[in-house]
Amino acid sequence: MTTRRSFNLMTASATAAFAAPARRPLDPLPPGIKLSVQLPTEPSDDDLTFVRQLGVHWVNIPTGGAASTVENFKRLKAKVESVGLQVWNIGNSNVHNMPQVTLNLPGREAKIAEYKQYLRNLAAAGIYYTTYAHMGNGIWSSERELTRGGASSRAFDASKNPKGYWIKDVFEGELSHGRRFTENEIWDNYEYFIRQVVPVAEELGIRIGIHPDDPPAVELGGVPRCIFSNFEGYRRALEIANSPSVGMCLCCGCWLEGGKRMGRSAEDTIKYFSGQNKLFKVHLRNVNAPMPHFVETFIDDGYYDTSKIIRALKDVDFRGNLIADHIPGMVGGRYAGFAYAIAYMKAMLVMA
Repeated sequence: MTTRRSFNLMTASATAAFAAPARRPLDPLPPGIKLSVQLPTEPSDDDLTFVRQLGVHWVNIPTGGAASTVENFKRLKAKVESVGLQVWNIGNSNVHNMPQVTLNLPGREAKIAEYKQYLRNLAAAGIYYTTYAHMGNGIWSSERELTRGGASSRAFDASKNPKGYWIKDVFEGELSHGRRFTENEIWDNYEYFIRQVVPVAEELGIRIGIHPDDPPAVELGGVPRCIFSNFEGYRRALEIANSPSVGMCLCCGCWLEGGKRMGRSAEDTIKYFSGQNKLFKVHLRNVNAPMPHFVETFIDDGYYDTSKIIRALKDVDFRGNLIADHIPGMVGGRYAGFAYAIAYMKAMLVMA
């Protein structure tokens, strides 16, 4: 006969067998802001030399498709480290924006499985941060416009038939997916995704920084942008995730695109989420005006004083990654734009 003691032992054994995997603690971030440069998918020797000449020590590398393998992640990391630099993130465009997940379209389960495998690939390569975006129909833009000195730059003008873009997909029209989605659907789909992803991220010790909608809007193409287009949406979303592994990638450009409708200033947002240890990465860029029409411009040439953002990061002892983002095209090419932006950022960091 089964005694009470033997029954309790069997119950305990069964519970242990089905217990959640052990967490890998998040690596503590050493003091200091990690200024970073975004490199091409296949960085050249000149790219790495350029970063070293800038006096920057961290890089981010985008990949996608067949390049998003653990073997390639290890190769890229080794290449970067061989010249004394460090990798903050290697991205994967296949799972950065996933309409199947955001909108619950056919293929959702396969995409979530692909995302989990991406996290495992990162951890296997010794990389413990990634950025995710929960946009159902891409980054919306209109035709490029000119900013200071005739520099070509991304723009959004709601009156000029903007479209959404991601990799090879183009989203357009009043209903980009043939119907109008509800805010409840977007929230439910986010919760479904994040509850599956959190256990894997915690098991691996990976930080996931969620990027704001770009641009932040009430709705684009019939898809509400109700979660990551304002402060309260972020607050609620991170409470749902309820995990030290899920936080914010604050794209200041997106925040400035939204203007007052974001609910809090960029500095207040930094203070709040840093206080919760949920601010992992910051993209610094400026725009000439908030929605409904903006042009991305140089970080010292927009409607916002970006030095206030830098001071806020210093005030909260931000220890995450800070990158220059969406730099307007300059005479001299990509290196010229990054050199200008990084030099200006380094000067602000010194003066803050």
